[in-house]
Amino acid sequence: MAEQKKEWAVGIDLGTTYSCVAVWLEEQCRVEIIHNDQGNRTTPSSVAFTDNQRLIGDAAKHQAATNPTNTVFDVKRLIGRRYSDPIIRDDLKLWPFKVIADSDDKPMIAVSYKGQKKHLSAEEISSMILTKMRETAEAYLESGVKNVVVTVPAYFNDSQRQATKDAGTIAGLNVMRIINEPTAAALAYGLDKRAKCVVGERNIFIFDFGGGTFDVSLLTIKGDVFEVKATAGDTHLGGEDMDNRVVKYFVQEFNRKNKVDINGNPKTLRRLRTACERAKRTLSYAVSTTIEVDALSGSIDFYSSLSRARFEELNMDLFKRCMETVDKCLVDSKMDKSDVDDVVLVGGSSRIPKVQQLLQDYFKGKELCMSINPDEAVAYGAAIQAALLTKSNKFVPNLLLLDVTPLSLGVAICEDLMSVVIPRNTIIPVQKKEGFERNKDFRSSVSINVFEGERTRASDNNFLGSFKLYGNPDALRGHPLSVTFSIDVDGILTVIAEEESSGSKNWITITNNQGRLSTQQIMRMIEDAEKYKAEDEKYQKKVEAVNALDDFVYKIRHAIDDVDNRNKLRLRDQVKINMAIAETKKLLDASKQTETEVFVDHLKAVKSLIEPIMKIN
Repeated sequence: MAEQKKEWAVGIDLGTTYSCVAVWLEEQCRVEIIHNDQGNRTTPSSVAFTDNQRLIGDAAKHQAATNPTNTVFDVKRLIGRRYSDPIIRDDLKLWPFKVIADSDDKPMIAVSYKGQKKHLSAEEISSMILTKMRETAEAYLESGVKNVVVTVPAYFNDSQRQATKDAGTIAGLNVMRIINEPTAAALAYGLDKRAKCVVGERNIFIFDFGGGTFDVSLLTIKGDVFEVKATAGDTHLGGEDMDNRVVKYFVQEFNRKNKVDINGNPKTLRRLRTACERAKRTLSYAVSTTIEVDALSGSIDFYSSLSRARFEELNMDLFKRCMETVDKCLVDSKMDKSDVDDVVLVGGSSRIPKVQQLLQDYFKGKELCMSINPDEAVAYGAAIQAALLTKSNKFVPNLLLLDVTPLSLGVAICEDLMSVVIPRNTIIPVQKKEGFERNKDFRSSVSINVFEGERTRASDNNFLGSFKLYGNPDALRGHPLSVTFSIDVDGILTVIAEEESSGSKNWITITNNQGRLSTQQIMRMIEDAEKYKAEDEKYQKKVEAVNALDDFVYKIRHAIDDVDNRNKLRLRDQVKINMAIAETKKLLDASKQTETEVFVDHLKAVKSLIEPIMKIN
């Protein structure tokens, strides 16, 4: 189907609950959302570890109820964060898998794999999901895929963006660009409008409400230029939070009715969560639904109902948080609600009727745009960006994307005051230079603490790193120096310090880049990823060899029955075959302790023994 020599570039929406991969097909001048090996166009962002193998995607999610402590999901909520971050404290109580802190306060996921304890970072788990998405694309394109554009929430900070890029590196991918999810959705929507010959300047409001994150962006589309005016969001708000509320509600109900507390049972909670997630989806089109779980605890069945009104009551504060973020984005963009031409819904949680109603009320009855698939729009836009970055693609529309930085960036001065160098919603890429002064006499170095955020006090913002500028130990307080902030197209920050009086420039180095993996750690994880891949392939070959041997013996047994019925098989041949079958059964019973080659060789031997006998007879 595809040219083997073509260098493909794909777009990947690396989601909290589901991921999606898409590619621009040059010949057809369109984007193709690529289905996985189960025929699904989205893949669960889950990885499971068992005594025998590692499972990713649908296979991992399907066995989560029986293996909850070793089935990892929601890693997007961990990536680029510290273990001590108060934002993730509540999640730690809800997840069935264990998360611990390493010596650098980095969260590590503890799982049991092939009888051994493993500690894996969020970047490693994310790299496994990215690898699955790449393999999905390669199977469809019948060609290798190396280049990708990966999407992140618009409100991801520098640490989270860097960590996502590291995950791509561990997966062996060339991450050409990190782009914001609502911006990718806007590309998808803009291309859809072009196809329908809708021209002229339009202000598009993207409402992206997913499984774990929430973003909004206001863009102006004029011709081929997509300019982001403002963005706002919450990297810890999504459908998972609503599931948690519903699960908590029914745990309390079960306890009240049966005097049984199921909070400490991961398997029970996983089964209940699956039923609650299904109920939430049903309530998007029905006004009430039922929750049924057989033998939820011991022999006690659970049966209850959930109305849309009760669901909305349980989550109303979350819905209000969404609308506060919408209002913030409009204020930052300096636009009125009436200036917005289209309101575009993205993300599975945007299907919730109450969310749609609140959004429509906010925009004074404006019709919400549902012309693009909310589950696929982000990957669709990422594929367009990937095609734009690939020079060989001649037929992709010549679009120009102007994105913004979501958070203000600056340094701490006067002990703990935040001095902003790059304000939030500044178009990127960007470079800005600011002058500062030494605050003490006769120091061989100057410490500069870099933060991102909107608070007046620097320590209330997100600390990015401590930089040192060395040189000129005779300088007095008030001696001038400058700091240059540069943000690249991925939204990733570089900082340089310079002392101008002597004409010399000193480059600063990050001594504590918060949460980043070191080069050595990345290389070690790349090696581990290759090892996991090799182990998975080895296990698959073993399963195929065992199945081939078992299948052959099954067929021979049936063939013998047919021969016996016609009395055509000699007794000594029958004894030989029965002995071979018995020996094979013993080998199959000990399959866990036996190497793949033994099964392959045994199948050859059994075939060479039995096939001549069956042909003779």
